[in-house]
Amino acid sequence: MVFLARLSGLLVMVALLAGCERQDAPPLDQQLYVWQRQWTPAHEAALKDSRADFSTLRVLALQAFPRAGWSRARIDAALLKQDGRPLIAVIRLDGQLKSLDQDEVTTQIRQVLDDWQAQGLILAGVEIDHDAGSARLPAYRKFLTALRAVLPAPMPLSITALPAWLDSPELPTLLSTVDSSVLQVHAVSDPRRGLFDPDQAQKWAKAWSRITSKPFYLALPAYGVALLPQTGGAPLVESEVPVERGGERRELLADPQQLRTLAAELRNDPPAHLAGLIWFRLPLANDRRAWSLTTLGAVARGDTLDSRLTLKLSSQDGLYDVSISNQGNLDSVWPERLTLAVRGCDGADALAGYALQQSPDLLTFTRLRDGRIPAGGQRAIGWARCTHIDQGGSNVHP
Repeated sequence: MVFLARLSGLLVMVALLAGCERQDAPPLDQQLYVWQRQWTPAHEAALKDSRADFSTLRVLALQAFPRAGWSRARIDAALLKQDGRPLIAVIRLDGQLKSLDQDEVTTQIRQVLDDWQAQGLILAGVEIDHDAGSARLPAYRKFLTALRAVLPAPMPLSITALPAWLDSPELPTLLSTVDSSVLQVHAVSDPRRGLFDPDQAQKWAKAWSRITSKPFYLALPAYGVALLPQTGGAPLVESEVPVERGGERRELLADPQQLRTLAAELRNDPPAHLAGLIWFRLPLANDRRAWSLTTLGAVARGDTLDSRLTLKLSSQDGLYDVSISNQGNLDSVWPERLTLAVRGCDGADALAGYALQQSPDLLTFTRLRDGRIPAGGQRAIGWARCTHIDQGGSNVHP
């Protein structure tokens, strides 16, 4: 009995210690990339509605490309000041640049940082986004060391990093030059295989945690791309910037359910040194290749995801406008088919993206191409002039 009592007490102590450890583990931070090159009035609502779920904004500030040269993002400094969240300026140095001119790059970065600060923006850090090949990591390390020497002393410096660097013996030394790193685990391989593999992301995160001794973040996708075929080569990728070219586009979209599961696993059992998740990108109301902010917030919080498509009819003098409403928190594809039980119709038609088949007592709208209805949004399907439409006898077929 004494042995059992001691064993019971020991088990209680172990349980209490485990509970304390879980409580002491800091929650994963959640941040957002703001990646639009040209800010619009839509940013105001997007920033406001994202405040509750995302602590920090990593804002595209400056880009350098091999042929196009330097380009500054046209931000709205007043909105960022009003928002008040910690602000990290992201400098994008395209990986196809043959080399990094230390003096030129440093001058460009100092100018944009000075301009931002002159507009009243208080920076919480600088992030360098440079997809260097592994063979160029020694030169990249020297560049970062020199850059750090000219940045204000308290200014944290971080880098975006690639899983391909995991095999490089130069990686530990490179990571020692910065305060933190952001491991990009999406769109890092052939886009034809998809944007994101959650199992692979987990493996990369665990491998990264064994190499770095400093905080790191995972950059996770909340967007989609389109693939345009090219003769004799890899497909052309169209993302947030439209490609001025015709042709059939194959759409790829990161799966919110997959990302929600991964985020929950990382919260429950985070790899060593994992400080948080950074979502790419802040969606605007007209961003057709990003999750809606409703879905992104639900994924970040770990909410149960659900699309609830319902038929909406609005009528005036016998003319019905037919639309679909998504009352859930998960963006939905357009329904494959919509059937309306009707009487006395003397006219009807489908809108772009759907075709109409009509019989005396049934209207059938059939999807012709893919599209999405954002959470909380709706999409017009067509119209009908009828004496009666039985909403209870009508159906939405996902």
